[in-house]
Amino acid sequence: MPHSILEVEVTIQDHFFIEAADASHRLVPCFDRSTAPISTDLWKHWFNRWLNELYSYLPTGDRDEHCYELTVRLTDDDEIQAFNSQYRHKNQPTDVLAFAALEVDYPQLEAFDLEASADDFLYLGDIVISVETAQRQAAQLGHSLQQELAWLAAHALLHLLGWDHPDQDCLLRMLKQQETLLQTVGLSIDYHQIENLIRQDYLDTPSDTDLCNL
Repeated sequence: MPHSILEVEVTIQDHFFIEAADASHRLVPCFDRSTAPISTDLWKHWFNRWLNELYSYLPTGDRDEHCYELTVRLTDDDEIQAFNSQYRHKNQPTDVLAFAALEVDYPQLEAFDLEASADDFLYLGDIVISVETAQRQAAQLGHSLQQELAWLAAHALLHLLGWDHPDQDCLLRMLKQQETLLQTVGLSIDYHQIENLIRQDYLDTPSDTDLCNL
C-alpha cells in the first residue's frame, strides 16, 4: 500500500501558455496557446500520487518527515533546445529534460531557492517540457495533450529519482513504470504502441531526444 507523503510542493513555470507569443515562436498550426490543459492543483495531485507510488525510491535526507519539492517548466522548442545544448550538449529540441538537484551541471530555474527550501523540503530537481513537441507527439500517437504531458512528466520524475535507460531493456522497464504511474491518476496510454516503436527504432546510445523522435 502506498505511503503517505507529508507534503509535495510543485512550482509550475508557464513559459508557453501564459507568456505572450512573439514571431519567433514556432507554433503548431491551429494550436490554442491560450488555455493550459492542466491546472497547478492537478499537477500537484499527480506528483503526490506518483511519489506515494514511488515511495521506496525517495531520498529521505536527514529527517523523518517526507516533504518534497520540484519545479515543472512548460516551454517551447526554442528554449528547450537551448537547455539541451547547454546542459546535454545536444543542439536540438527534445520533448523533456530532467535536472536532478544533485547534478553538478544544473540550470537551477529561478523559482528554486536552495537555502529557503532546505529547512522544510527536500528538493528533487527541475523538469522542463516542450509543449510544442508534446503536441506533435500526442497527435502522432493518437492521444490527448494532457496524456502526453503526464507521460513526459512521469518519465522525468523517474529520472529525478535515479532511474535511467542505458539500454533497451532498462528503457522498456522505465516506460512500463510510467504506464503504472499514469494509471494511478486515472490516465491511460497505449504502451504497446510505444514499445513497438522503440523496438523498431531504438539506437545503441538512447536518450530522451531519441524518445522525442519516435
